[in-house]
Amino acid sequence: MNAPDISVVICVYTEDRWEDILAAVASVRTQSRPARETLLVVDHNQALLDRLSKEYKETEEVRVLANAGPRGLSAGRNTGIAASGGEVIAFLDDDAVAERDWLRHFAEGYEDPRVMAVGGRTMPIWASGRRPAWFPAEFDWVVGCTYKGLPPGRVRVRNVLGGNASFRRTAFDAAGGFATGIGRDGDRRPLGCEETELCIRLTRARPDAVLLIDDRAVIHHRVPEVREHFAYFRTRTYAEGLSKALVARSVGADKGLESERRYTTRVLPAGVARGLRDALLARPGGAGRAAAIVAGVVTAAGGYALGSVRARRSGAAFSVPPVDRTAGIEGGEP
Repeated sequence: MNAPDISVVICVYTEDRWEDILAAVASVRTQSRPARETLLVVDHNQALLDRLSKEYKETEEVRVLANAGPRGLSAGRNTGIAASGGEVIAFLDDDAVAERDWLRHFAEGYEDPRVMAVGGRTMPIWASGRRPAWFPAEFDWVVGCTYKGLPPGRVRVRNVLGGNASFRRTAFDAAGGFATGIGRDGDRRPLGCEETELCIRLTRARPDAVLLIDDRAVIHHRVPEVREHFAYFRTRTYAEGLSKALVARSVGADKGLESERRYTTRVLPAGVARGLRDALLARPGGAGRAAAIVAGVVTAAGGYALGSVRARRSGAAFSVPPVDRTAGIEGGEP
């Protein structure tokens, strides 16, 4: 089977990440397996749209688009999907850089026609130069990175992680696009789980679908200084609980919390035990890591409880749009 063409979508929203955006695009342009195109989708920021359009005006393989939907990451991704021409659409965070073989490893996963999505491994680049001693690797998802507890190699999973992921175009034909109203919206409360909801919806629409994570498809994700503090950790875990409540309301708690049950009953207790052991051995941060794991679980559970009450009262506050291949193709291009 011939390897599929891959379009890469990078959603952007602020000029504060200008250098990061340029680095992300450069990492795609130097892939060992070239992308068909790179689409920069700008989330309702005219100044950034104009600046990027000027920056890449002479670069044929890079296209700059305006988000054609409501503000937020999900609508930006849907705009990129609609405007792209590849058989596979890959997503890269705007503050991350991909290793040279990132797309090659994605493409290899699609040699099996049952595979509908392939994700990769996301490594943190800490602003301070090193992981904070108290920050548990089991919670690296808090900063958008691959967390301790995921199995190594190329493995089948319930869902991929959105900042380093790819999907067949036919996945969106079967399941629709990313749900709006559930994921991130610029600098507002750091919600998430839009890729989880999509993946569950996809496997319901296509029961034969296979979703993979290949840990050789590596990107390096910048973690700003503000996210190295416990205040952000607490805010993000609480927001994750709120988001999981929306997902469970949409797809049912059995499927919506399937992976989370294994994570909280196996991975996290082992992390607490390691932290306490390190504390007994006078190793730096051991007690802090154990305490952070417990605090993260409690905070996420609180967010989930509150989110569940809100969801029961008002229903799931998001919608699933079909992906219109004609949307976003003309407007906003340089």
